[in-house]
Amino acid sequence: MITTQLITCGIFIFAYAIIVFFHRLRTWAVWGSVFLYLVLNVFEPKDIILYIDWNILGVLLGTSIVAELFIYSKIPAYIAERLVDRTRSLLSALLVLSSFTGLLSAFIENVSTTLIMAPIAFEIAAKQKTSPVPFIMGICLSANLQGTATLVGDPPSMILAAHTNMSFNDFFVFNSKPGLFFAVQIGALASLGILYLLYRKTNKPFIPIVPEKVISWIPGIILLLLIFSLVFVSFFRNRIGNIAGVICLLYALVAVLYAQISKKFNDGRYKIIKTADFGTVFFLAGIFCLVGALRKTGIIHLLADKLGLLLQGNLLGVYALLTLSSMIISGFVDNIPYFAAVVGVISNLAETFAYPKYLLLFGTIIATTVGGNITPIGASANIVGTGLLRKRGYKLTFWDFMKIGLPFSLVATLAASLFLWIFWH
Repeated sequence: MITTQLITCGIFIFAYAIIVFFHRLRTWAVWGSVFLYLVLNVFEPKDIILYIDWNILGVLLGTSIVAELFIYSKIPAYIAERLVDRTRSLLSALLVLSSFTGLLSAFIENVSTTLIMAPIAFEIAAKQKTSPVPFIMGICLSANLQGTATLVGDPPSMILAAHTNMSFNDFFVFNSKPGLFFAVQIGALASLGILYLLYRKTNKPFIPIVPEKVISWIPGIILLLLIFSLVFVSFFRNRIGNIAGVICLLYALVAVLYAQISKKFNDGRYKIIKTADFGTVFFLAGIFCLVGALRKTGIIHLLADKLGLLLQGNLLGVYALLTLSSMIISGFVDNIPYFAAVVGVISNLAETFAYPKYLLLFGTIIATTVGGNITPIGASANIVGTGLLRKRGYKLTFWDFMKIGLPFSLVATLAASLFLWIFWH
């Protein structure tokens, strides 16, 4: 058994290293490791079917397709520009744009949100004759922060839901206590204060811009119906089971059919499928298998025992260590495999040493998501945002990004963690 654990752990670490240093090969690394596990009899082919959470993959794929049609309709760009036009200063516009980006990111994948909002940021900067860097920074940081707020916002949220069987509603109110959504909002409010302090010297009067024209409002209705349906079925989960994935896929089918038959989407009727996030779906499926191997060989339980003995029953120490270390680690590595690996360790740790499980899980997932904001390579949205700036001739160094990202992450994580400690410890 010890030999099997060493082999399993070694392959997992190797896959993790490839993910960190060769991000574009992450799906190949994960499924190559799954193949090695099969060859070395760590698990059997039938185990793959059991390890993969098909419901969560349905949620991810379905929401990504609906979101693509929503983006293509130009509804989010129109709303953002109307909101910004109501402001009277450049700093207010920055805070409004960042807040709206965060709201979108709670329901739409972070990179997609960044790509929606970036053209608006560049248009504002050009019209105001100022640098777009503060706006792009606000967009990237806010997009990463709010991904944990709902079940459909970010893959780590989906991993948490798969591990704990949480429903869409549980992210708002869980066990009669305020859930992750409200903790994230506390962090978001605190982080807006940081953006205000850091960029207050750039303030000046705001010149209105011309809003985008909406292609169709139907995609917005489809997205709202999807969200309301997830809320509704959450109330009946004990009777009908967790069918969130099926619901998301059904709405994705509606979105595809609408794109096919609507004359307004003739230019992009097939784009909705091509741009759906199939890469993340395959990657997440492989991550489920890797973590299943860690669980089957007892590595997760072993790590939980070692960590618990090291900290000797100090709940505050455990909580502080998990949140701080997760935030720092996520500044440099992909948060999906990291959280997928630690979620089982945390649950075992909580059960073995009688810690409040959801306090540790919620604190860790927020720190993991927010920590990606520390560096320009900590999250895909940051890489996209800095890349767009570079194409337009604006240089943003690693240190320039950290001067904004680090205090943003620290304050947001601290505020959200304190909120969770008050209600969940």
